[in-house]
Amino acid sequence: MRDGADQQGETRERSADRNRSSRTQARAYQGAFEAVFAVLVAAGIGFLADRHYDTEPRYLMIGVGIGFGSFVLRLVRLGRNLHDPGDGESDGQS
Repeated sequence: MRDGADQQGETRERSADRNRSSRTQARAYQGAFEAVFAVLVAAGIGFLADRHYDTEPRYLMIGVGIGFGSFVLRLVRLGRNLHDPGDGESDGQS
């Protein structure tokens, strides 16, 4: 009788571990997408500003620099949130 309860408890623990792992992976992918799109959006805005003001590479380079800075900042925050023992829902609350 005790054996069945132990097996159910172990099964629940494994299921909880898998769910926790899946949530962590999902947050990691979401953060990576956000980081990459930050560079693309900032570069796109810089490109459009260059076309509007006819200043070929200037605003594009500024946009890429801002996007890259945002990319690095997002990845640092993501790394902190993924390695915290808490649930990681603070998302940038520094």
